[in-house]
Amino acid sequence: MRIAPAIRILSNKEEKIRLVGDYVMVHICMLGALALAVLYHTVLGQDLQTAALIEHFAPYYLTFFTPVSLVFPVVFLASGYYLHTSDAKKYRPLVAARGATLAILVFLLAIFLFTRGGPVPRSVVVIFCVLVAFTVIGARVVKAVIVKYFAADARQLQPKAANERRVLVVGGAGYIGSLLVRRLLAAGWKVRVLDSLVYGDSAIRQLAGSPGYELMVGDCRNIQSVVAAAKGVEAIVHLAAIVGDPACEQDRQTALETNFAATRMLIEVAKGDGVRRLVFTSSCSVYGATDLLMDEQSSVQPISLYGETKVDSEAALLAARSENFHPTILRLATVFGNSHRPRFDLVVNLLSAKAHQEGVITVYNGTQWRPFIHVRDVARAIAAVLEANLSVVSGQIYNVGDSRQNWTLSQIAEKVREVIPNTQVTHIENSDRRNYRVSFAKIRSQLGFQCEISVEDGIRELKDAFACGLITDYRSNRYNNQKYLSEAGSPIHMCDMDANIMAAFATASNGAQVQVEVQR
Repeated sequence: MRIAPAIRILSNKEEKIRLVGDYVMVHICMLGALALAVLYHTVLGQDLQTAALIEHFAPYYLTFFTPVSLVFPVVFLASGYYLHTSDAKKYRPLVAARGATLAILVFLLAIFLFTRGGPVPRSVVVIFCVLVAFTVIGARVVKAVIVKYFAADARQLQPKAANERRVLVVGGAGYIGSLLVRRLLAAGWKVRVLDSLVYGDSAIRQLAGSPGYELMVGDCRNIQSVVAAAKGVEAIVHLAAIVGDPACEQDRQTALETNFAATRMLIEVAKGDGVRRLVFTSSCSVYGATDLLMDEQSSVQPISLYGETKVDSEAALLAARSENFHPTILRLATVFGNSHRPRFDLVVNLLSAKAHQEGVITVYNGTQWRPFIHVRDVARAIAAVLEANLSVVSGQIYNVGDSRQNWTLSQIAEKVREVIPNTQVTHIENSDRRNYRVSFAKIRSQLGFQCEISVEDGIRELKDAFACGLITDYRSNRYNNQKYLSEAGSPIHMCDMDANIMAAFATASNGAQVQVEVQR
């Protein structure tokens, strides 16, 4: 049964402590009133009055005041001191004044009815009433001022309203970026995309002319393009990378420049332009091969060039953190699902495509574990970090995924077979030793993030995309990073200066020189 907010009083430990604190404060006020009265008579040299006051105070305090003082917490309670409704909070000083006044009047009435003035002088009673009014009301006024001050300070760290903010998405035309850009635009953000369009512009072509959307075609390795793109933005999402082990091994120099050196350059440009927030997409592959459940505190052990570039970029970002620059690192689980720029060099997507088109799938090293996340959930997570308080996410690393979606590759094959029946599964062992299960408790506890889309849902949407003709030949090079880059050739620098700048930024965070050759 749900309890109405207006009667939820003393429902938690904090409220009970506050009531006891008010009761203790009332007694401190009475003792303080006695002390002031004694001091007053002593200063005036009225020794007889001082002695009489001290003599009669103890029995008065114990036999009369202590039981009668219970009227204060009772009246405070009835006046709404301990409610947490919005109205009570809005009128807190008024509630405090009303409650204190009423409690004092009830107390004076009790004195009149039961003691007719009593053995304690009226001066003590008057001083007591003044002290109660000042302490009870004053404590709440001071608290309100402090809370308001710190709330205003916290609001300075909060992102501004979405329609007042401009974010740069580097790599916004890709698999993740094309979905993220649409999500941010739909939420009212002004979005600038910097992308070299190495895979074409089909994923974002329909966004041309959309309110708040701007495309800048440029290479993240070109300092002029990066400086121009970062101008006037308040946050950057860095998605640009040569993604995947095969694509990185195919052209190690371009991978090192794009995945690491360009990141270091972007850090310096962002800090120079006063961009406070930078969200960097790393990968859970940095954990390498392990049988342990890995969290953000676990040691990283990359076993590929792709993983190494991510680790080095993470180190550079964290080292650059300052009062005015707040990086957040997102280690993504293995991504799956359909997007405006589909990819079929990802295990779930590839197995789904093969099962639908050919009826046969091959699973390599089926006992290996991987965490999985749908590409739309990745976009949700990035948006959540952009909207989070900087004091929460600054300098943080988050595993991005869901602990419920740690699966072995054999389990993934069975899920494919459940959605696409009659699929034949072949198991083969090879030299790929990547194996990791990951904990996602941190992002869930700090940001409330959980995945919404299951692996089965992702397989179904790919099946439907094939059935509707939205995707025809999954083997096309444009759906595979390594094959596409192999066909298109390595991207060249616009000028020698770009190559030299990349070489300069290719110093790893530990001081070692990453081997990036300068091509003339």
